[in-house]
Amino acid sequence: MKNTIKVILGLLASISLISSAYAGELSVSGSAKATYSILSGGSSDGSNTGKGLGVSNEIDFGAKGELDNGWTWNYSVQLDPGNASGSTAYEVQNDDTSLTLTMGDIGTVGFFISEGGLNVDDSASASVYGRATDLGITDGIVEGQGIDGYNNIQYHTPAGLLPFNTSVKLAYAPSKGDGNSSANSPAGAYSLYGNRVHQYQISTQPVEGLTIFADYYRESDAGSTAAVVVQENESGSVAASYVTGPFKLGLSRTLNAPLILSGSATTTAISGNSSTTYNSAAARLYTTNKYSLAFNASENLSVSYELEKSNRELITNATEYDLKATAIQAAYTMGGMTFAVSHATVDNAAYTNNNDSTETLFAVSMAF
Repeated sequence: MKNTIKVILGLLASISLISSAYAGELSVSGSAKATYSILSGGSSDGSNTGKGLGVSNEIDFGAKGELDNGWTWNYSVQLDPGNASGSTAYEVQNDDTSLTLTMGDIGTVGFFISEGGLNVDDSASASVYGRATDLGITDGIVEGQGIDGYNNIQYHTPAGLLPFNTSVKLAYAPSKGDGNSSANSPAGAYSLYGNRVHQYQISTQPVEGLTIFADYYRESDAGSTAAVVVQENESGSVAASYVTGPFKLGLSRTLNAPLILSGSATTTAISGNSSTTYNSAAARLYTTNKYSLAFNASENLSVSYELEKSNRELITNATEYDLKATAIQAAYTMGGMTFAVSHATVDNAAYTNNNDSTETLFAVSMAF
């Protein structure tokens, strides 16, 4: 409790100083959500079963203001209770911090600490509660990569500059640092598994009801003289969302090529994975397709179905198992309260044969 009070008081004090200087205003947002889940399966013998309760524990604090020339700024930080590093004790941490400056017709520049993801593989999802692989089931799916895993700087084109409401976003991370860095923090350390990161995103609305998204992610400066880069770490997605009447349709396709290193010119290609151990059985490519459909049965009631399929292509010649996930969901909104129920299945989780799970989840949430 003491840590929580100190963090909140420090945050409010810093924001009040900014507000005084720039006539800004403070905001608090988030959602109060409680869930009850029933899980079965999760291993080849089906022994991973159980029931559980959960309550959301994140609150977003923000501040914004306007400069004399009409430019606007936004600051946000999230308070996220979690385990202290190397301990089972709980502490409140600052998480997902950003500062953006919108410069009228010039566009927006933003600084993001573990925030600002531009991957679009989930942008077209029509699920009324959550994607089939984002509900708490241990699925092990490998999807498109996002620069929000690292501290980065971005530029966004201004609204209305390009035809068809087209938006372009460019992001750059000078290192693979991902800690909650403060101002004047030192540069990130060199990593054998990649350093500089770039990501680009574009979205457009060529016809009414249709939105098309695309992104491309790439890491560079990996490897060493003893670990030669055979394949760079990169991924990309295309997605489309179409709304007509009470229906919404979402489609996406993602290709993810992990970093592959080789110990020498004479050895079999091996893949680095963030540790000093190489895995000769690792994958060279993941291909994931997602399809979803939602129907607004009434002003308050919506139902949806989503299917995700992911294929892993291994470096070595071995048997491969495709991962498949589905979810049927319904959500009922009553004022600021939403009730939702979801039934999801995952087959071959983590691309392992017969590693299947089923989850039924009930949720109630209040937005503020």
